[in-house]
Amino acid sequence: MISGTPLFLLSLAAGIAALYGGAELLVAGAGRLALGIGLRATTVGVTVIAFATTAPELFVSVIGALNVSSDVGLGTVVGSNIANIGLVLGAAALIKPLPIGERVMRRHVPTMVLAAILLVVLGANGRIGRLEGAFFLLVLAGFTAFLLYYVNADPPAVADDPDTGSGVSLRDVGLVLGGLIALVIGSRWLVAGATGLLSALGISDLVIGLTVLALGTSLPELAASVVGAVRGQTEFAVGNVVGSNIYNILAVLGIVALITPIEIEPATLRFELPIMVAFTLVLVGMMGYGRRLTRLDGAILVVGYVGFIYLLVP
Repeated sequence: MISGTPLFLLSLAAGIAALYGGAELLVAGAGRLALGIGLRATTVGVTVIAFATTAPELFVSVIGALNVSSDVGLGTVVGSNIANIGLVLGAAALIKPLPIGERVMRRHVPTMVLAAILLVVLGANGRIGRLEGAFFLLVLAGFTAFLLYYVNADPPAVADDPDTGSGVSLRDVGLVLGGLIALVIGSRWLVAGATGLLSALGISDLVIGLTVLALGTSLPELAASVVGAVRGQTEFAVGNVVGSNIYNILAVLGIVALITPIEIEPATLRFELPIMVAFTLVLVGMMGYGRRLTRLDGAILVVGYVGFIYLLVP
């Protein structure tokens, strides 16, 4: 047995548990706060819930980039986006077919595709520098302003659900703060455990990010989407993944690149990034055909994700 393995495994398990618990607190508190001020379910899913469930990727990527290498941040984001589509939406669609709302298709999906293409184009020279990071954040600000414009233009959520628009609760604020604290602690434990264990096995930082860290940080999205599918809240399930993939690239990589430039290996440009774009385009095709994700679509996405992991891990 590799020296330190039990400690690495304990840190890994504790980190995943803390990330999951922290994200659950954050999602619950942020979601109720947003609905309490009258935002629609679709808007909450694509913005507040998506950003909340992206928080683990942000903390893990920043801490990994500062303490290990920028490969950890890049691998976590790319792997998480693939996992969000293949595993998270695939599993949710297997549980219950997911109808795709017109708002999601017209307002949010194009930005998800744009973000994926921007990452490939701006990273084609093998580097995402501070200028590119700032541009990502600028695009994110434009997307957020676009959503806020339509939030003001649309009828309030109160018209659809009498339980929304009830105002801000201190309990929900406490949930958000508690969730953020758990995310910070969990991120440190997860990065330490995963990098320690897999580095000892000779696995690269990029693959660590693409596999263990990506799966660990995708647990909140998986939980939110699966629970949403089981409860029939399909707007949350779909909007959560679409929004999360947008924030992963524009917010997480934008912030990481501002802190430390991200170097992209030629092999990543040839394999992982094209795979991420392919998953994104396949998802868009499925969503556009019949405006729903069927159980067959879900099965195809899950099988595709398993195939990606098989090809990735030596």
